[in-house]
Amino acid sequence: MIPQRQEAQLPAASAARPSETTAIHTRLLKCSLEVEESRAYWRHSAEHAERATPERAFEEYWFGARSLPRVKLFLTNFRARFDAFPTAFEALQRLPALDLESRRLICHWHLQLSDPLYRAFTGDFLRIRRDKPRPEVYRDAVITWVGDQGPGRWTMATRIQFASKLLTAALAAGLVSSNRDPRPLSFPAIPDGALTYLLYLLREVDFAGTLLDNPYLASVGLVGAALDDRLRGLEGVGYRRQGDNRDLSWEFVNLAGWVDHVATRPEGGVR
Repeated sequence: MIPQRQEAQLPAASAARPSETTAIHTRLLKCSLEVEESRAYWRHSAEHAERATPERAFEEYWFGARSLPRVKLFLTNFRARFDAFPTAFEALQRLPALDLESRRLICHWHLQLSDPLYRAFTGDFLRIRRDKPRPEVYRDAVITWVGDQGPGRWTMATRIQFASKLLTAALAAGLVSSNRDPRPLSFPAIPDGALTYLLYLLREVDFAGTLLDNPYLASVGLVGAALDDRLRGLEGVGYRRQGDNRDLSWEFVNLAGWVDHVATRPEGGVR
């Protein structure tokens, strides 16, 4: 079952503080990870101060030659994934030269934030299977798992569709390396800039877990010693560990401050 929400070990929350989505929904059935479409949304929405409309996005070919109903689906999903986290959304509109690996990870993490089923699937279900002698997954196992998340909630046809969409999104995120059973599990490359983005993002969001123990890091293999190794020397974040005590410190006051720093680099881009 999807775990119940816990209090995150974060700075004090405020009424305006964004939060991960906890109510199960079915948006993933019609819109997967959509990495390049997300990139187009960040770019075009940055060019227009007013709220984008489906008609405008359709007429200006934001997503290429997609139908108006498809464009409406993109906007509905992207608003839930990105607009719901205003500081992060502005950061994505401003970040220069995001490489493909960073874009995939950012889309993956924002889908996790906005979809509790995908978050549990990638941060728990797949994580457990990576610890097995043969780290792989079968479609039938995913169908069974989906049914366990809400007994009696969905028909078998819907469970099958959910399993297909979850696996498709995980494949696009680099967590699964094949679209045929048995599907080997894998980890994507994680650029330092993408990891720094996630840490600053989570610092400003209410979520279940802590900054160093959560489904977002776990989904890409950043747990235990692997996480310690990546945090040491990470630009923009300080990290110390003494025994079981771990401590993060921050070079910039918030995500926007880190983006300001990145945007002023002579070479440009996130690295």
